[in-house]
Amino acid sequence: MTPAINLVKKHKIAHRVHEYAHDSSSESYGLEASEKLGVPADRIFKTLVVDLDNRSLAVGVVPVSAMLNLKLFAKAAGAKKASMANPADVERSTGYVLGGVSPLGQKNRLKTVIDSSAQQYATIYVSAGRRGLEIELSPTDLQELSNGLFDKIHL
Repeated sequence: MTPAINLVKKHKIAHRVHEYAHDSSSESYGLEASEKLGVPADRIFKTLVVDLDNRSLAVGVVPVSAMLNLKLFAKAAGAKKASMANPADVERSTGYVLGGVSPLGQKNRLKTVIDSSAQQYATIYVSAGRRGLEIELSPTDLQELSNGLFDKIHL
């Protein structure tokens, strides 16, 4: 069990865990998950950690088929500017390894913004805290568990 899975179980959230054999030569963890699970890339969301104004970290959750727009993210998070966080800071703050960062069960709960496109689906997939492991749950449950907000953060 990962901290993300433990969190959804603790809160009795309806979910499904999907596991697949991760290929370490894969160039995109999210697109690999989409292909191996047979799920459209728009329903699989990646977790990106961002540095806000060089002072604090925050999480952006966007479809793997899209790119995070740092200007839109900064605005949604109430910051002037945003940049991708240093990988070592990401792992230290979340407790997860890159490619397995989940928006749930992080060591330090970070401000979270979920792309509003998630709301069009009954369920979406996010990392369950390990490469090759996804958790399927409703966008609303993800928003509530992460104390996140919905906003458009990709173009």
